[in-house]
Amino acid sequence: MSESLDACSLLSSSSQLDQMDEEAIDDKEFDIPQVYTPPTLESILNELEDEEEPFVLEDTCVLNTENIDAHSCDTASLASSDSGDPAHFKRKKRPVELKATIHGSVLRNSMLQGISAQIVSAADKVDAGLPTAITVAGVIVVGTSHGLALVFDNNQALRLCLGTKTTGAEFGAVSALSINNDCSRLLCGFAKGQMTMWDLANGKLLRTITDAHPPGTAILHVKFTDDPTLAVCSDSGGSVFELAFRRVMGLRSCDSRCLFSGSKGEVCCIEPLRASPDFTDHPITHYSLLALASLTKILVIGLKPSLKVWMTFPYSKSDPSSVPQLAWQFVSVQSAVNPFLAFCKGDTVHFLMIKREEMGAIHVIKQRHIHLSCDIISLNWINGCTLVLVDSHEKLLIVDRPSQEVLEIMDLEQVQLVYNSRHFKSLATGGNVSQALALVGEKACYQSISSYAGHIVCLGTKSAHTMTLRTWRERIDCMLNQDHFVEALSLAWSFHEGTAKAVVGLCGDPLKRKGIVGDKMLEILFQFADHAMKRCPEHGRIQVMEQHFHDVIPILIDFCLLLQRPDLLFDQLYARLLENPVAKGVFLELLESYIVTNRLGHLPTTIMKDLLAHYNSNGLMDNLERCIVHLDVTSLDIQQVVQVCWENQLYDAMIYVFNSGMNDYITPMEKLFAVIGPPLREGRSLTAEEVVMGNKLLVYISCCLAGRAYPLGNIPEDLVVQIKIQVFEYLILLHTGESSSDAYPLIQTLLHFDTREFLNVLAMTFEDLNDKQAIEYQQRIVDILLQVMVDNPDFTPCQVGGLFTFLARQLSKPNNTLFVNRKLFDQVLEFLCRSGDASRHTERQQVLLQLLQVGGVVQFDEEKLLTLSQRANFYQILEFLYEKKHMYDKTIDCYLKDPLRKGEIFSYIHELMSMASHSSEEKQAIKNKTLQHIQELIILDQSKSANLVVSHLVEEVDQIISKLPDGELLLQFLSSFLELRERHYPGTTLPMEHELHKHLLDLLCRFAPQQLLNFLQTSQQYRLEEAIQITEKYHHSEATGYLLEKKGDFYGAFTVLLEALKAQLCLLTADSTRGQSEDEKENESAILRRIENSLNNLVALGHRNSQKLQQPQIKELWFSLLETLMTPRKQGAISAKFVVLEDLTMNVLNSMSTLVSLPAIIQQILQNPIYERGKFAEIQVLILGMLDTFSYEQTLFETTTSLLNHDLHWSLSHLRTAVTRGLHPRQDSCNICLQQYKRWQDSAEQILLFSCGHLYHVQCLQQTVDCGLACASEQQWSCYKCSTTHRGRGRQYTIPKKSRSTSLVQVFQEVTLDFQQEQSWDQLRCLYKGPSRLSILAELSHRHHNERTGILVQVPAQEGFSLKLSPPPLLEE
Repeated sequence: MSESLDACSLLSSSSQLDQMDEEAIDDKEFDIPQVYTPPTLESILNELEDEEEPFVLEDTCVLNTENIDAHSCDTASLASSDSGDPAHFKRKKRPVELKATIHGSVLRNSMLQGISAQIVSAADKVDAGLPTAITVAGVIVVGTSHGLALVFDNNQALRLCLGTKTTGAEFGAVSALSINNDCSRLLCGFAKGQMTMWDLANGKLLRTITDAHPPGTAILHVKFTDDPTLAVCSDSGGSVFELAFRRVMGLRSCDSRCLFSGSKGEVCCIEPLRASPDFTDHPITHYSLLALASLTKILVIGLKPSLKVWMTFPYSKSDPSSVPQLAWQFVSVQSAVNPFLAFCKGDTVHFLMIKREEMGAIHVIKQRHIHLSCDIISLNWINGCTLVLVDSHEKLLIVDRPSQEVLEIMDLEQVQLVYNSRHFKSLATGGNVSQALALVGEKACYQSISSYAGHIVCLGTKSAHTMTLRTWRERIDCMLNQDHFVEALSLAWSFHEGTAKAVVGLCGDPLKRKGIVGDKMLEILFQFADHAMKRCPEHGRIQVMEQHFHDVIPILIDFCLLLQRPDLLFDQLYARLLENPVAKGVFLELLESYIVTNRLGHLPTTIMKDLLAHYNSNGLMDNLERCIVHLDVTSLDIQQVVQVCWENQLYDAMIYVFNSGMNDYITPMEKLFAVIGPPLREGRSLTAEEVVMGNKLLVYISCCLAGRAYPLGNIPEDLVVQIKIQVFEYLILLHTGESSSDAYPLIQTLLHFDTREFLNVLAMTFEDLNDKQAIEYQQRIVDILLQVMVDNPDFTPCQVGGLFTFLARQLSKPNNTLFVNRKLFDQVLEFLCRSGDASRHTERQQVLLQLLQVGGVVQFDEEKLLTLSQRANFYQILEFLYEKKHMYDKTIDCYLKDPLRKGEIFSYIHELMSMASHSSEEKQAIKNKTLQHIQELIILDQSKSANLVVSHLVEEVDQIISKLPDGELLLQFLSSFLELRERHYPGTTLPMEHELHKHLLDLLCRFAPQQLLNFLQTSQQYRLEEAIQITEKYHHSEATGYLLEKKGDFYGAFTVLLEALKAQLCLLTADSTRGQSEDEKENESAILRRIENSLNNLVALGHRNSQKLQQPQIKELWFSLLETLMTPRKQGAISAKFVVLEDLTMNVLNSMSTLVSLPAIIQQILQNPIYERGKFAEIQVLILGMLDTFSYEQTLFETTTSLLNHDLHWSLSHLRTAVTRGLHPRQDSCNICLQQYKRWQDSAEQILLFSCGHLYHVQCLQQTVDCGLACASEQQWSCYKCSTTHRGRGRQYTIPKKSRSTSLVQVFQEVTLDFQQEQSWDQLRCLYKGPSRLSILAELSHRHHNERTGILVQVPAQEGFSLKLSPPPLLEE
């Protein structure tokens, strides 16, 4: 790396040296010589020139944004400190959206018929060979496998046939082609390494180049540069050479120099920057840039004025078989044109922009890359924004670089692309290429696809194809030819808006382009309308015709509106739709969605007339109303619309027409009052339609008083005040023209309809009143409300309370100007708190509470309010007043007395005790009140009471318990208290907590014995001795047994449970002597269940503790249990109906069999007096089961022995075969002295042959240092060559200290395995899949001795274990 530091001389003193990565340029990979002698890359990079122009690899973050591509803002600098790290350029891959928009057919693919025919004809008739390469400039040149170059003009006529078959036999196939800028010279590269230059004007051979590169390698690329005297080429050795053409004294010559040595890494692709005639004066062209793509990175070098390596860019991780690709293009960015280099290897295309500043500094800016989900094998620009890619599946992709969209995918399978695999493998010269280059060559098609001036030419095995971008008109017409009108319109609209990609043929300023595309869209719309009318089904169901036009007409409307041509829609297109009545109806109905969304605000008179007629005739009045309120009133026939609205009760439309068309805001209210007024005055309930009208009236009044138009928009500002006054004056009319004697009928109508909402409307209106006149109206309306509602029996307490709530809110405002007599509030209070009136109690309380909460308490005498509330049992009012006075203890009484809120007292007390704002005196009063009512609270909810005590009254728990009587209530409270205490405060104990647990245990024994055992098993807070005393006191034998076992007294536990079993058996024996009534039968069933439970507990106890006892102790316990079960049979008191005891006895015998030997059990049974007379039928099943078990175990033992013997024999035989294998030496000479092993005829000469095949003389091996290890009785040997190679890993062998051999022998005393033998042994063991059968049987034996929980041990199935026996059942069927 010390040499690589000198590469920084590439930059001048003004370059950013601190940003140059040392590893960006690898000296060892390149070999760039000068003209005569091939120096190293280091000498070139260290060359200093005074005229050298500064070059800077610049980070885009420090550039002026005017000089940066709009899509390069997220790129990174190549000159940053991470520029050489591939991970630095690894961005989050954004996949290309294939179906984001409609692009249509972007590329035109045409077969070159003339050229294709000439290729086939030349191959068949003149044996020209198959096509191998193609290039295009002013002419098209096709190279063949027999060394010919066929030159075609633009008319596909064959102009020249360059070369002969004789030359082809000598040079091989044409492997590369290149034409210079003026189309006067052709360079041909051949598979055997030669190159030729031809004059395209007359077909004359100008040069034959045979010594430009090392022989034996094929030419892969040959490229002209912008300088006609300079070209570059690359060969199958991975080297790149510069070709300089000279003509001195009429003699043509070619000088070459190596630009890149293939010995340092193979180059797969080269691409010089060639400028079109429009960019020949670009300052970058003076450097003659050349891009090289190796297997690991991209290089850009400058050939002029001297050889310079400009930059390197490493690839990201990719498939080794991926083909590197390069392509140059001049691209316009921000009104500046600069060359872009596109390169890829795999699925990601990267872009570099290279530009030269006015001061001479060169900048390389990385642009945003494109990630595709395919392996790219060809990359070409077709214009400055569009690339043409080919993937490994021969799919051609057209990609837009700025948006990264794939515009089209085309299949090239029919083209049958020509691949350059033979040349990359250099088969014509013997195939002397690297494996990596040959792997890349499998998919290489560099010479089969060529681009020039917006054309892409592809070469197939029998044809040639050209591809160009279609013009925008062609893309639209292509869709129209397929009757894809919708897609064509969408594509045309993208052209109109400038969002289309790969646009060709659309020039001029944006306004002119929009006009051209708009005319085309109008033409398409007419075609689409005619096509729709022709394709409409003439016969069939009407729904089919409607669906057809529903698919067509919205598109016509949308695009006419987008083009801002409603005249076209309503004149010409509508006239065509009138030919079909179904189309006319669908059109008129579809207009609704556009009118409602305000996309259409004005309709012609004829259209509006047809719209009204159609909606009216089809009953679409709601739809018509929605349309009218969104249309411009000037486009309406007011008389016709008003008539339709009155006839069909379209009040929204009617209000809109009166307001907007005639500035009349009172008439709509009169009509709405006429709808809801009569039924309210008559006391009838309103229908659903009348309720809707009433709500509409309230909303309309609210909008008018708030300055908003109904149902949409705002009232003109100059009319807002005038309309408010008109509405107020109308509402406060004392009498209307109707025959009603009630005062203020309009106000009463609104109050009876919905008091709350009407008062809300007034409240919102009062907030906006500021002027003096409006304030006067406000006071007047309040006076009217009081006059109408107070002392009026027609209004409920809720309605009256709502009025005074409204007034209290208005009076509590800081800028209040209302005046209300306080006596009215007292009158309302007495009305709401009438003690003798039990009706609507909750409603009256809620109204009064709401009135107090909004500030009405200042209007009342609090003492009077408190007295009236107590008399009326308004507990929520009392709570409100007590809380205001901080008398929280009295609020607890209110909660307890209120049946509706009794359950909320726990959360209320918890909230009071938790708030820090309350004083200690207040909390103490709350605590005392809670203790006073604690029993009532516990009866209400034990769990919540316990939670309250745990949180706030834990110190008074003794006092609480003393107040509660013994019983289930105390049990539930104490249980909940201790459980919550342990859950929320683990690790803490109370002074009397032990006594509490003791008390709880006592209560459980007395009142909940069924929960006792579960409590003992889950709790750890009791003392064992005290618990045993308590359970013994109340004779709970199961709990006592559990505690004794937990204490460690197994015998005591067994005795207690056994005594309980005996007691139950005694009860059963006593009941069997009595009659059998129904109650007695149930009693016997209960006793039998208790006996079974006791027996199960005893059996489980015996199994749990048997491992702690000796065999005599086990026998004593189990035999005592068996004796207890058989005692009733001795007494002869068990009748035939108690056969369940026999089953229980058999269960005990089965359980004993795993712990007590079977002969002892048989002997115990036979000694029982019951069987003295030979009644063995009851134990027949047990005896037969024992015999079957013996047979099974004997079979298992024999099978196990056989398997062991078989495995042992198999292992020993294979081990013996591996150890006694004969050895064969690799050579006949000693590996140390290199002489024949029979170098002397001395019979005492000893020879050692190791299993690796190496042979040594013993004397030679002894003389080698650290090979022989001397021992007292023997000498150990290891192979000298293997131990040296493997660093001492060779195996050691021993031979007798004194031995002789006269022939090639292997001598040993102690046999050990060498490395190869151990490998053989491992392979043999791998042949036997699964665990060893010996290990399975060992596991069986281990489980049989350690897990004695049953008669047989369940063995998991293993592959290779074929024993499939099972023991017989032991229980009686």
